[in-house]
Amino acid sequence: MTDLTQIPNIGPATAKSLISAGIPDAASLRKLGAHDAYRALLACGERPHFIGYYVLHMALQGRPWNDCRGEEKAALRQSFDTLVAETRGKDISGIEAALREIGLIPSQPSSRN
Repeated sequence: MTDLTQIPNIGPATAKSLISAGIPDAASLRKLGAHDAYRALLACGERPHFIGYYVLHMALQGRPWNDCRGEEKAALRQSFDTLVAETRGKDISGIEAALREIGLIPSQPSSRN
């Protein structure tokens, strides 16, 4: 596929998603960083998933995907929640827009406590 899959924790499916989000290779991913790369994934319609977020952080640090714990994991969760909140409601299209239009999902995201 690309050298993206040479980064530990990044398999073919994640590489394909990153490429679709405009991140074609490992150098681009490293330059962008995990947080902004995940922002690009969300902008391309990727569903938010916290594990995917912190796995990307661990990958760019060369750490096992399940090495994220304690305070570090809590801080990443806060960053993830903030990122998702920032990206929700912007340029809603496709199936999500249709579901909102017919009332199956709320037109405004609910706040998380």
